Amino acid sequence: MNYLPNKKGFLGVDNKFNFKEKVVIVPFGLEKTVSYGGGTKNGPKEIIKASHQVELYDEELNCEPYKKIGIKTLRPFKIDKNIKTALKKISDINQKILRKKLFPMTFGGEHSITPGCIAPFANKHKKLLLLHFDAHADLRQSYNGEKFSHASAIRRCLDYKNVSVISFGIRNISQSEIPYLKKNSSRIKIYWAKDKPKWNLKKFKKIIKNKTVYITFDVDGFDSSIMPATGTPEPGGLFWDETLNIIKLVAKNSNIVGADINELAPIKNFNSYNFLVAKLAYKILSYKFLL
Repeated sequence: MNYLPNKKGFLGVDNKFNFKEKVVIVPFGLEKTVSYGGGTKNGPKEIIKASHQVELYDEELNCEPYKKIGIKTLRPFKIDKNIKTALKKISDINQKILRKKLFPMTFGGEHSITPGCIAPFANKHKKLLLLHFDAHADLRQSYNGEKFSHASAIRRCLDYKNVSVISFGIRNISQSEIPYLKKNSSRIKIYWAKDKPKWNLKKFKKIIKNKTVYITFDVDGFDSSIMPATGTPEPGGLFWDETLNIIKLVAKNSNIVGADINELAPIKNFNSYNFLVAKLAYKILSYKFLL
């Protein structure tokens, strides 16, 4: 594995700090099918850059989680322009990371990366539950003639018969997706953003108990007031604390085996949005390994 020096990688830890890694950050700025705002190809480098400003001490967990985790960052590499070839590449990378018994976290790029990311997990585990944060259901068979579109990301994941999905924050779905959603209601559970006050997280806790979980986080799942730096921002979304509460619940009650965070489209001189995503990544890893 070809890693960046600690100082240039995620969190910017001192090169003198010696550790055995448990986590591999994979920068994968694939941008092929964006349909509104662009710039997601710059997401990974800006998340890593912003992570150097994230406080390493976590007051909630009363420690510096990175010391107990060990996080390495892959050197950026060329991404093929052909989307199928690119997805095979990220699949192979995650396969390699899993063989080393490490935890992969991919920074996209657009959401179309996820079917590639989860391929080795779907092949490894008898059942895989996708915990999906997003404004959009992403259940289209294709979009603009592309079946591997970002708007079809979850549909392509569900091509694996042993994969099911729980989605949080959905507030944008096309009429064409409804028949598929109804037909596959046993595999798809949506916590609609409009129903947020009525979400039953006790029931959710029972559903995810002892499950093998992969997290895919499209940052437009956040409300557009705190996350406008994305291709298709939507009002009415998730806020910081409620998002962390859901992830915490999952970390305590299931086995999180991998994650991707995608669809950050950085806005020049508005670093707070990049910082939010960097902190989210650190929180997910901290909960996974320390709760």
